[in-house]
Amino acid sequence: MKVLVTGASGFLGGALVRRLVRDGEHDVSILVRRTSRLADLGAAVDRVEVVYGDLADQQSLIRATRGIDIVFHSAARVDERGTREQFWDENVRATERLLESARCGGASRFVFISSPSALMDYDGGDQLDIDESVPYPRRYLNLYSHTKAAAERAVLAANAPGFTTCALRPRAIWGAGDRSGPIVRLLGRNAAGKLPDLSFGRDVLASLCHVDNIVEACVKAIGSDVLGGKAYFIADAEQTNVWQFLGAVATDLGYRRPTRQPNPRAVNAVVRVIEAVWRVPAIATRWSPPLSRYVVALLTRSATYDTRAAARDFGYRPVVDRDTGLAAFKEWLETQGGIVELTRTLR
Repeated sequence: MKVLVTGASGFLGGALVRRLVRDGEHDVSILVRRTSRLADLGAAVDRVEVVYGDLADQQSLIRATRGIDIVFHSAARVDERGTREQFWDENVRATERLLESARCGGASRFVFISSPSALMDYDGGDQLDIDESVPYPRRYLNLYSHTKAAAERAVLAANAPGFTTCALRPRAIWGAGDRSGPIVRLLGRNAAGKLPDLSFGRDVLASLCHVDNIVEACVKAIGSDVLGGKAYFIADAEQTNVWQFLGAVATDLGYRRPTRQPNPRAVNAVVRVIEAVWRVPAIATRWSPPLSRYVVALLTRSATYDTRAAARDFGYRPVVDRDTGLAAFKEWLETQGGIVELTRTLR
């Protein structure tokens, strides 16, 4: 089978490409810009077909999907840096263009990497052990949440005989090789003394997802005949107490765990000011906001997911446990010069 992966220069896309190459069961192509950094693919880069193009360019998508059987779409605008137009173009319109090209090019399967953020309501609260029956919210937390939901809807609606589509929803993908994900950013802010404890005395539980576990789900998903038009939560076996986890990792790395607890009203006031400032395009396109309603929600609301549907429909089981993944992450972090050096240039 011929496989196309988007986002191969990113954390998840790169891990997926390395796994597909290692398994040796498919011919793998990747769609990347000429400016994309492919060093993290290692030796795998010599065993894939590199197609240069852009998700905004329909002609390059037609070239990339010609003769492809399976598309894994992991490329997206992920952090909160960007304007409304950028988010809609890169997350929604790009997905619609890729769907159309894949269908016309003869692909039989389209696997979309979505996010549980698509289910987070602006005015919502904890979501404990939820399954895929939870509806989309009426009001979204931010542009990322809104556009991931819109793209997911487009993918699921495109399911048709001969063209099977599905969406996988991992949260806070983490592990060795992560250069800019939420866990890395939080640890970087903590190392710089800029991360307050936003637990406000509560346990905040989360279903995180190790990169090898979502890669395993991707590989399993292409072998199932019953997942068409469906979305699935993908998560680690363990539920994680977010603030205990961050504190323990920070301590292991030689930093103090977050202890400063701001007044919740003050946090909300600061968020409102930041959101107003970040409506200015010149600012929104250059930096991620230092704090946002979305980040506060991620760090104050519990969110755990029932993955039994994925286990039932395509045999998903986590292949990496938290302790093993954490040990490998810390070893890799040392090779990068530590968390401060790794996050030094993040915007």
